[in-house]
Amino acid sequence: MRKLVVAEFLSLDGVMQAPGAKDEDREGGFEYGGWQMGYNDDVSGERIGRSMAETGAFLLGRKTYEIFAAYWPTQPDDNPFAKILNGLPKYVASTTLSEPLAWKSSTLLQGDVAEAVAELKRGEGGNIVVLGSGGLVQTLFENDLVDEYALTISPVVLGSGKRLFRALPKKSLKLADSVTTSTGVLMATYVPER
Repeated sequence: MRKLVVAEFLSLDGVMQAPGAKDEDREGGFEYGGWQMGYNDDVSGERIGRSMAETGAFLLGRKTYEIFAAYWPTQPDDNPFAKILNGLPKYVASTTLSEPLAWKSSTLLQGDVAEAVAELKRGEGGNIVVLGSGGLVQTLFENDLVDEYALTISPVVLGSGKRLFRALPKKSLKLADSVTTSTGVLMATYVPER
């Protein structure tokens, strides 16, 4: 059984929107794109690299898929993240996209998303990692499909933007691991109490 990991960059007030680039996602007039970039250090790079090495596939919602598919294939292979993101299988949850998908090794999930993800989890291989994909994370949370939340929480309050946890039912999580970086980022891993 494969583990499903939701890996997210968050602000202290829970915003996950556009951590990587100024124009990554301006939906809703969001003006703080790229807010996370000043917080990277060797500790976060090492931990993210270790997590990527344990990844066997990615699971993405449509918006995140489109943002990533426009960026990562253009990055050089000497970028270790580009090599992993471009090379590993990517499963996409969308009701508006159709096959074939442009980004190499991408497959559109068919039918009920929760059932399709449960089937992926029954397969063999490394972790299935969700990056971004806020709407998809809500569905996975509601269907109790997430095995681990790997949250990288930066010491910044944005005050607006899409939040990871929205109007969801109460669910208890327990802290499995944490480390604080030299820039004050808390990298915390939570697992559901089942």
